[in-house]
Amino acid sequence: MLKKSLVAACAISLGTISLTACGSSSDSGSGGGDDPITMGFAQVGAESGWRTANTKNIKETAEKEDVNLKFSDAQQKQENQIKAIRSYIQQKVDVIAFSPVVETGWDTVLLEAKRANIPVILTDRSVDTKDTTLYKTFLGSDFIKEGEKAGEWLVDNAKEADVNGDGSVNVVQIEGTTGAAPAIDRGEGFADTIKSDPNIKVIASQTGDFTRDGGKKVMEGFLQKYGVNGIDLVFAHNDDMALGAIEAIEAAGGKPGTDIKIVSIDAVHDGMQALVDGKINFIVECNPLLGDYAAGLVKKVLAGETVEKKNYGEDGSFTQEQAKAALDSRKY
Repeated sequence: MLKKSLVAACAISLGTISLTACGSSSDSGSGGGDDPITMGFAQVGAESGWRTANTKNIKETAEKEDVNLKFSDAQQKQENQIKAIRSYIQQKVDVIAFSPVVETGWDTVLLEAKRANIPVILTDRSVDTKDTTLYKTFLGSDFIKEGEKAGEWLVDNAKEADVNGDGSVNVVQIEGTTGAAPAIDRGEGFADTIKSDPNIKVIASQTGDFTRDGGKKVMEGFLQKYGVNGIDLVFAHNDDMALGAIEAIEAAGGKPGTDIKIVSIDAVHDGMQALVDGKINFIVECNPLLGDYAAGLVKKVLAGETVEKKNYGEDGSFTQEQAKAALDSRKY
């Protein structure tokens, strides 16, 4: 899959250009001429530190760029997002952006937006549809690659991860929301990568719904079944669930990062602090600061310019030492 960098996809000096709805038709939105863009944004919820940072960045960017933002919090329910999108269509906004709760079930409402001549931009999460004309572009991270990076670290550090020294690495996986693109893709990338080492085995996998409380409850169940000594490593699909797992391990008398290794994805502040403290062993980054990039894509789309269908950022990864060097300068 050909990947284009966000910089190339959004080659706009956002700091000096005020966004206007110059490319929207007169009957499809409130913007026109030099009027400010009206954008409807349907957020997943506030389930994690990553999501909170993402929402804050979107709102700050809208204010900076003089975008009339209509924001909704779906509380992790698809029906709430569909309701919000239909409301935006009725209000004749210039553009709709949203992070889909799950991948499927969007065709009907997105067709309604298309018929209303309102372009749709997907942020952070993608949709699974045969009709890719229902949305203009996707902006976010390569979730499969994130899972691969987590798996690569485990393969490279399999001996260290074999805490019990029995020659096998017993992994429990705390998945994100069932049906959500990050959960599907991160799990797929991780599974495909660890196949190269037959000694690595995923002995249990369950959704923690991307929440800290969910991660804690799932980990409590794993510990009840396998005990601290029966688990070598936790792979959590985000930092919040990893932090919940840490609480469960400590409550069970274990030492996270030592008795049970932990690998997670996001690199939000609390996760990075846990990495610095040695309670997490490795984190793959997923950058939530998509506001400026989204603003650039919105301007291009409304101007009728061609944009790449998928726009991926460059996300890094962190060991403990790298986290120590980066923590103080983190923006999220």
